[in-house]
Amino acid sequence: MSDSNTTDYTNPSTFILLGIPGLEMAHVWISIPFCSMYAIAVLGNFSILCIVKMMPILHEPMCYFLCMLAVTDLALSTSILPKMLSIFWFNSREIDFSACLTQMYFIHCFSAVESGILAAMALDRYVAICHPLRHSTILTNPVVAKIGLAVLLRSSILVLPNPFLVHRCPYYRTSIIPHTYCEHIAVVKLACTDISASNYYGLSLAFFITGLDVAFITVSYIQILRAVLGLPTKDAQLKTFGTCSSHLCVILTFYIPALFSILTHRFGHNVALHFHVLSANVYLLVPPMLNPIIYGMRTKQIRDRLLRLFTHIGT
Repeated sequence: MSDSNTTDYTNPSTFILLGIPGLEMAHVWISIPFCSMYAIAVLGNFSILCIVKMMPILHEPMCYFLCMLAVTDLALSTSILPKMLSIFWFNSREIDFSACLTQMYFIHCFSAVESGILAAMALDRYVAICHPLRHSTILTNPVVAKIGLAVLLRSSILVLPNPFLVHRCPYYRTSIIPHTYCEHIAVVKLACTDISASNYYGLSLAFFITGLDVAFITVSYIQILRAVLGLPTKDAQLKTFGTCSSHLCVILTFYIPALFSILTHRFGHNVALHFHVLSANVYLLVPPMLNPIIYGMRTKQIRDRLLRLFTHIGT
């Protein structure tokens, strides 16, 4: 398996994360916007959770899903940023093999959970607009809890084979990962064996989770548009569809960077490596930062509560 020019590692005890290859000298400067995004994400999502808990008027299905989204965003961003900052600030590049596989699992699991929650939010908007009189009877608290549990179980179970397929690789060309975190494709490419099983399973996950969620969201919004266009006045149409604006913005901030990152990894062979890594980090850090801002701006009760809070702090 090995020759005079290469060294094969049998399940190396540690991997070395390079950070952003080619931009090592700028790591400290790059850490500033990444750390700022994480701080905004933590502050914003914790604020959402606290406000929904304190205000009984917000104890409704959409806000419960919003709380699930906030917890998922916190877990997703926290799964990558502490290690990333240790690379940027302290040059601490080593990561244990099992820790690498664990990080890989949580990144893909929580990404899948976020996609499922966005689909659940689309269901809530569909029921609220197309069946408004039955909304409270269809989406009861137990039903919302079951939907959340189903999304979590689906993601946890379907993503679980990913790290095991990587663990089965008997040899690695190198233990150096040109990335800031243990991204699945970046690790699999290091293996000195047939990686088609990992590749095919990764693609099937993208189809059965993200693809089906996007299809469900699309069908839901087609039905929503039909219901909205059937309203008698333009003002009623705009007001009703306006209740979906926050959800639509969150969908775009999640799926567009994700799609861009996936396409550049799969097909952007001529794209610079540092651009691949930067886009992969943006895809995981920008949505957790923007989601609470979008809902904070677009949801009147949350916006008013935040304004009163900041006014009190300022006083």
